[in-house]
Amino acid sequence: MFFESMAYAMAQPQGGAGAQNPIIAFLPLIILFVIFYFLLIRPQQKKAKEHREMLESLKKGDVVITNGGLYGRIVDIDGEELSLDVGNKVIVKVNRNFISACVTNRKKG
Repeated sequence: MFFESMAYAMAQPQGGAGAQNPIIAFLPLIILFVIFYFLLIRPQQKKAKEHREMLESLKKGDVVITNGGLYGRIVDIDGEELSLDVGNKVIVKVNRNFISACVTNRKKG
């Protein structure tokens, strides 16, 4: 007997009071996704695109920084492998994807 009255109390109201538009029910989630897109996802994609373009434009003579913090001048490029002169004629070979930044501002011409 107690459980029957509880079941009636938990039942959804009949009629138009309980029926909502499904779009309005999901509106907070949609707004949250839009905010995340413009504040987190889009800037990260833009940064990744700029980094990819920088990696593609590397040339001999550029001074770069590796992810490990080594500064070096590119002396040879062999596909995805770069040879860096890190000083005192020490040559280090690194994969192109492990370059974090290009330090030199190449002159046009």
